[in-house]
Amino acid sequence: MEILGYIAAIIAALAFVVLVVYVIITLKATKETLNNVSETMTNLEKQMQGVTSETTELLAKTNKLADDVNYKSSKLNGLFDGAKGIGDTVKDFNDSLKQLSESIRRTSKENPEKAAQAIKWGSAMMDLWKKKNK
Repeated sequence: MEILGYIAAIIAALAFVVLVVYVIITLKATKETLNNVSETMTNLEKQMQGVTSETTELLAKTNKLADDVNYKSSKLNGLFDGAKGIGDTVKDFNDSLKQLSESIRRTSKENPEKAAQAIKWGSAMMDLWKKKNK
């Protein structure tokens, strides 16, 4: 019976040794995996620094572009204001011509003889002006 105790102790010791060997193998594999993860994280950190610097440059360029667009847009506002002023002037001139033509029409109805005489004088003036320019 004593031998069975020794055999059981040897089996237990061998089982313990096998368990320790598997634990050592597992720990070595875990250490290698953690080293790989550490290298990956280091590489990722370097790449993130590159991406961060590129993003910062891109943001700076975008801000410059936005400022340029705003500046040019403000310059165009002045151009549009000027065009609006020209349009208002043309409209006022057109209204004045309408009033003048209405006045001439009314006067020509009231005094047809004077209107005919004014047309003759106007034609004569135009003829003289054309001759002078030639």
